[in-house]
Amino acid sequence: MTSVRLTDLAHGGGCGCKLAPAVLQQLLAGKPAAMPFASLLVGTESSDDAAVWQVDERTCVIATTDFFMPVVDDPYDFGRIAAANALSDVYAMGGRPVMALAILGMPLDKLDVATVRAILAGGESICAEAGIPIAGGHSIDSAEPIYGLAAIGLCAPANVRRNTTAQAGDALILTKGIGVGIYSAAFKKQVLPPDAYAELLATTTLLNRIGHELAQDADVHAITDVTGFGLLGHALELARGSRLRIRIEQARIPWLTQAEALAEAGHVTGASRRNWDSYGEGATLPADLPGWRRALLTDPQTSGGLLVACKAERAEAIRAMIEAAGYPRASIIGTMSAGAPGIEVA
Repeated sequence: MTSVRLTDLAHGGGCGCKLAPAVLQQLLAGKPAAMPFASLLVGTESSDDAAVWQVDERTCVIATTDFFMPVVDDPYDFGRIAAANALSDVYAMGGRPVMALAILGMPLDKLDVATVRAILAGGESICAEAGIPIAGGHSIDSAEPIYGLAAIGLCAPANVRRNTTAQAGDALILTKGIGVGIYSAAFKKQVLPPDAYAELLATTTLLNRIGHELAQDADVHAITDVTGFGLLGHALELARGSRLRIRIEQARIPWLTQAEALAEAGHVTGASRRNWDSYGEGATLPADLPGWRRALLTDPQTSGGLLVACKAERAEAIRAMIEAAGYPRASIIGTMSAGAPGIEVA
């Protein structure tokens, strides 16, 4: 069988495959504002990261699914990235994963069995790192390679963290660097340097397990993860869900090391443009902001970091705790205040 690049078999990759926010809104139009189940704490009524079902006064079940097409060519790396990305939704809700099911679609006329086994092995390695089993799954023969997980987690009801519960005066912390989509675009064109690929792999396979610890702190009011809609898109969901205004300081955003240079050189994704077209009316940018910088703000992140709204007086202590837990780029990037829901970038 002829050797092929995994990324050449897919029309998109990673969380850049997600439907544009505007398209998703059209698909979900007409859904009820609240689900008629008392035990369903989080459903489709908001843009949260996972569904949450309260079992009793001590336990909630968190359920989510996430899958996509390759963002890299190495099958083992692809499996690791996809699995870390899927588990992120559980951590973003404040939970800890307990089990996962594999979701697999492969063009078996183009990929050999060894390649597919390597993808599965990559996912299994991340789940082992998280301390959970892959207990089953489902597979199909598909036109493009697809892999991900349906993940199940647990959480105490008091520790559930949503993207609708930030408070005026909160500080905003981002736990990982921005620029995964930029790196992915450069990789697709075979111009991403080896050290940048290592950085890409390190950030996308870093589990967001810190979310479970943060949720146990009463001064952490809201959490969401930054994925396919980019920093602006997921911050806007937080602003609209909490009915607050967010101010983001560009100078404080932690970019991946080569993200700015690559973006200025034109290595941006189509998804970043679709993101801006979908929600740009909700963001106010500096009048002189160049297009490549806007692309960074809307850059789709695969297995991105957590966006954490917390009490301002404790923000630096919380940021330092996140950094000490293994997230060296954790940064305070903005604030939340009363006002028309939206984002202002300074």
